[in-house]
Amino acid sequence: MPEYGYFLSCEEFGPADLVEQARMAEQAGFRSLWISDHYHPWNDAQGQSPFVWSVLGALSEAVSLPVETAVTCPTVRTHPAVVAQAAATTAVMTEGRFRLGVGSGEALNEHILGHVWPPAHIRLEMLEESIQIMRRLFTGEEVNHHGTHYTVENARLYTVPDQPVPIDISGFGPAATSLAARVGDGYITMTPDESMVTQFRKGGGGAKLVSGGTKVCWGTDREEAVRTVHRLWGNQFLPGEMAQILPSPSHFEQLQPLVTEETVREKAVCGDDVDEHVAALSAFADAGFDRVYVNQIGPDQRGFFDFYRTKVLPQLQQT
Repeated sequence: MPEYGYFLSCEEFGPADLVEQARMAEQAGFRSLWISDHYHPWNDAQGQSPFVWSVLGALSEAVSLPVETAVTCPTVRTHPAVVAQAAATTAVMTEGRFRLGVGSGEALNEHILGHVWPPAHIRLEMLEESIQIMRRLFTGEEVNHHGTHYTVENARLYTVPDQPVPIDISGFGPAATSLAARVGDGYITMTPDESMVTQFRKGGGGAKLVSGGTKVCWGTDREEAVRTVHRLWGNQFLPGEMAQILPSPSHFEQLQPLVTEETVREKAVCGDDVDEHVAALSAFADAGFDRVYVNQIGPDQRGFFDFYRTKVLPQLQQT
C-alpha cells in the first residue's frame, strides 16, 4: 500500500499559509510532504512564489513529516553547488527527513537571469552533471570540478547530514525516466502511468522509491470547483512541451482559451464524491507507486483536510 502525502503549492500560497497547511496535513493523517520550487507562478491568478528554502526552514520546526522538493531545477537559475548547500542544511534541520527532488526545469523559472534556455537533451546533460557535483559535496569533502557545463573550485560543505541527501529525479518522458533509473535515488512523475514505472524499474531503478502526485479541488459545489480549477490551474491541461518552453506567466494566460471548463470537468477531480477522490489516488497504487501526493486547489484547505481525514484516507488505508 502506498504512503499518502500532501503537496504544498508555492505557486498558489504564501509562506504562512504553506506552514499552516503542513500542520493540517500532519493532523489529518498525511505521512509526508512535497513542496514546489518556483520563481514564478504559472499565471497571475495563482499569485504567489515564495523562496522554497525559507519555507523549508519553517517547516522543519512546524511539523515532523518528511519533506521533498517537487521539484528543484539545479542547473540554470541556481548553481548546483548552491543547491547542494541548501539541501544539506535542510536535511540537517529536518534530522534526515529531507529528499531533494530534481528535474530539468522550465523556462518560466530558469531563464530569468538571461541565460539561453537549452533544448531538452542538453538540459538532461546539465541535470546529470549537477547531480554528480551535489553528491560529491554531500560527502563534506573538498570538491574541484571542471566539467562540460559547470566549474566548482575549492568547494566544501561543512554542514552536512549524517547520510547524503537522497536525490529523486522527475521524468515525464522516456529520456528523463531513463536518467532517473540510471542515476536517481528515486523517480518522480505526475501521472499514474504503469509503463513509466516499469521502464524506471527495469532500466536500473529496481526497488527504489517511485513517487507521484495529482491535484484535486474538493468542494460541496462541483461546478464551482470546476471553475476554480479552470481559473487557477488550467495550465496543467496544456498539451506538448509548452510547460517547459514558455518564459512568463503572461504566455500561459494567453493560452488559457485552449483549456475549457469542459476539459476540466472531464480530466480533474472536482467536488465531494469520495469514490472519485479515492479512485484518483488508487490509480497510482495500481500503477506501482510507493508514495502518492495530493494537492487541494483553491482556498478551502480546511474543508479539504477534514474531508480527507474522515472519508478519503480511511478508505485508501483499507485498499
